[in-house]
Amino acid sequence: MCIRDSEFCGQLMHAEHLEAVHGVGPHTISVPRLKKADDIDPTKFDNGISDETFAKICALIRIAVPYTGMIISTRESQKVRAQVINLGVSQISGASRTSVGGYAEEERPTDTEQFDVSDQRSLDEVVRWLMETDHIPSFCTACYREGRTGDRFMSLCKSGQIQNCCHPNALMTLKEYLTDYASPETAAIGNRLIEKEVLNVPNEKARKIVLENLRLIEQDNRRDFRF
Repeated sequence: MCIRDSEFCGQLMHAEHLEAVHGVGPHTISVPRLKKADDIDPTKFDNGISDETFAKICALIRIAVPYTGMIISTRESQKVRAQVINLGVSQISGASRTSVGGYAEEERPTDTEQFDVSDQRSLDEVVRWLMETDHIPSFCTACYREGRTGDRFMSLCKSGQIQNCCHPNALMTLKEYLTDYASPETAAIGNRLIEKEVLNVPNEKARKIVLENLRLIEQDNRRDFRF
């Protein structure tokens, strides 16, 4: 067994241990791999992970820990991100900057980056891409603010009930982004998606609340609605 195999198995065993001892598993799992930097060439390491192996790891984590969030960063290429998002990745970044103070600059600094950013699309482009591939971008942070953490969060995830919060919250936070920041093209695509998806909110009372909140976001400039 090579080092990368043992690390992967150890990660899954740790998740199993958390479940057995504490009744809750990991909230999120990230699978970063070594990427090019000023003094690092990933091709010189004999235990590097290929794109194919990376995709398999993501798929296995999703099968082994179905309730946990999976994160993929902009260190991975657009091609790789497009592949693994269909294997269960649930959280992705966009327009990331790895320089200290990088977000304070109008243009992304390239001479002080800690490592290369492979997917260099803007946030607007990433959001539009997600919607064009039938995903619902969500900017929701409601669980933290509503106290849905720890065993409470895990029980909702494992039962699937978290969908009753995540789906409407995703639509409302997406509407806020489209209204405040999106390009006209992205806003048009997003509003069509919201109109279609709001009909899939199963609870009639919740659906009416979402529709009213969407109206208030657009017409009254109201913000921060959540379930």
